[in-house]
Amino acid sequence: MARSHLTLAALATSAVAELDVVGAQAFGSMGHGDFDAALLTGRDGRHWIVRVPRSESAEAEQSADLVALRALSTGVRTRLPFAVSSFAGQVPVAGTRAVVYEFVYGAKISLAHITPELAASIGEAIAAIHALPTSFAIDAGLPAHSAVEGLRAAMTLMDRAAATGLVPIALQQRWERASEDSALWQYTPTVINGSLGSDSLLAASDQVTGVLGWHGLRVGDPALDLQWLLGATVPGATDAAFDAYSAARGQIDRHLRQRATLLAELEVARWLLHGTEVRSTEIVDDAVEMLSALTDDANLDVMSPLTARTAPVLAVDEVEALLDRAERARA
Repeated sequence: MARSHLTLAALATSAVAELDVVGAQAFGSMGHGDFDAALLTGRDGRHWIVRVPRSESAEAEQSADLVALRALSTGVRTRLPFAVSSFAGQVPVAGTRAVVYEFVYGAKISLAHITPELAASIGEAIAAIHALPTSFAIDAGLPAHSAVEGLRAAMTLMDRAAATGLVPIALQQRWERASEDSALWQYTPTVINGSLGSDSLLAASDQVTGVLGWHGLRVGDPALDLQWLLGATVPGATDAAFDAYSAARGQIDRHLRQRATLLAELEVARWLLHGTEVRSTEIVDDAVEMLSALTDDANLDVMSPLTARTAPVLAVDEVEALLDRAERARA
């Protein structure tokens, strides 16, 4: 049974001693989703969010999010052009816990309505995350995955999906060619959010104002944070996001978009495996339909190749930029 916003407000005042709540309302879909949540208004006019997980997986996500928020120190946050929520307090409840966060202002983003202007701001916001020093994440004990480990994880996912017998042969071959192309996997791991999607972002006037959901924070493949943007439907939006990202970070990962495309396709494979694991015919059928759609275009490898067709030589300034980035990443 879902907890009412009044119950959640009472829990919040127990979690944060100085919090004087004068208003409360349900936040999100009460009784549905992974959390019971309420938006609170303090007597000082500030706003807060209180959330209680509804499942073990949601509780694990909440715990990981708290570790990440603690790792994002004040100094680290000053490097970001958007707001990140802060942990305010917690209190035990029914075998789990209610957690109170500072509210981050902005409107939720819909992938289908991302304009090129907003996409450019998203690209810049993601670039800022990737420019953070990897040392803070490693010092906080967050996961750090090398490019080799990224390739290995992708190959494992490909093999598991292929073993179901439901992945079209043409798609398997496309993925295999990508896994064998060493140039595709020559990237420098960066700090990544690790769970970005349109529902992670808040915006106002086509500018990103906040990023939510940091439970996947780690050092890894920057393409993971960008692959979801390939689903933007407004003409020019995807290009604008990748162009803005490249302008901010420099042309230091020549195959970023190709790798992001592969990872986006592998998300469908992940969905297929999820369906088989929970024995959901509906999910499996949906995944199979999506996989078929990926292979319907006979010119798939021509229009959107995953492998590197050429091996361009870096210019001197690009080499310097690459070395500088590697040095800053270790700082």
